[in-house]
Amino acid sequence: MVEPLFMKPVFQDKIWGGSRLHTVFGFELPSDKIGEDWAISAHPHGKSVIENGPFKGQTLDQLWQDHQELFGHQSEEVFPLLVKILDAEDDLSVQVHPDDEYGKHHAGELGKTECWYIIDAAPGAEIIYGHHAQTKEELAEMIQEGRWDDLLKHVPVRKGDFFFVPSGTMHAIGKGIMILETQQSSDTTYRVYDYDRKDAQGNTRELHIQQSIDVTNVPDHAPELAIKEVRKGNSAITTYLQTEFFNVYEWLVKGECSFKAFAPYTLMTVIEGFGYLVVDGKEYELNMGTSCILPNQVKEWQIKGDVRIIASDTAKNNK
Repeated sequence: MVEPLFMKPVFQDKIWGGSRLHTVFGFELPSDKIGEDWAISAHPHGKSVIENGPFKGQTLDQLWQDHQELFGHQSEEVFPLLVKILDAEDDLSVQVHPDDEYGKHHAGELGKTECWYIIDAAPGAEIIYGHHAQTKEELAEMIQEGRWDDLLKHVPVRKGDFFFVPSGTMHAIGKGIMILETQQSSDTTYRVYDYDRKDAQGNTRELHIQQSIDVTNVPDHAPELAIKEVRKGNSAITTYLQTEFFNVYEWLVKGECSFKAFAPYTLMTVIEGFGYLVVDGKEYELNMGTSCILPNQVKEWQIKGDVRIIASDTAKNNK
């Protein structure tokens, strides 16, 4: 029998992290400075381990290399996606990520295009999303002079918002925000500004000024979203994004909803509520924070309960 592949969370300690991954999602955390749950990852810096079935105990990167039948026999060398839940107890650094060409040449890995679903946001919370510089020269000048109020675009956010953050976008997640991030499988970040804060050892974190100037899109341009919702009884399927890197959806299920696969494999993470995933007549519990991959052999499934899920895939034929 084919089963979904459930993932054990991988926690990342961060200077800006907190404990809400425990208080909100119920995870047992190794410290009170956990900023990220790498929910589905084959990246060397945090590999997901399969929790169930015949592949229990194996890592996702192992499966990608040795069992391509689970993924529809893909051509990419590495598993292309990384799904995270982030808890920003404090502001993240102002940063930017490279595209594939720059990332592979300078960092030896993919670039990093990403997107954010805002799971929760404190009153008054905001992100940095873009900049005001009109030329590379002006960008460099404003950074060197520390004119952050003039340079950075601040955007208020609230629960349920969605943002697409292509490579080259200057950005930062603000304190009091929890997000589900879907991104390319990359851990390359160029910090532009980190508020001159120090870590537990009294050291400031490394900045990457020249790389940031190199890869930042100038002038800034916020991408337009074409969000589409399809109602299924009391449930709703929302398509947030369809790109060359990934497609991202929200499955809001109230009662029962049936799905059919149109991608080689599908990723899913529960961000709200409780329910059951039904595959081949077998029920699997879906708690907050549950993450799994529906492999290529799963052609249809049902979800029951009162649950909100962010799903993603890399299908190229559903545009």
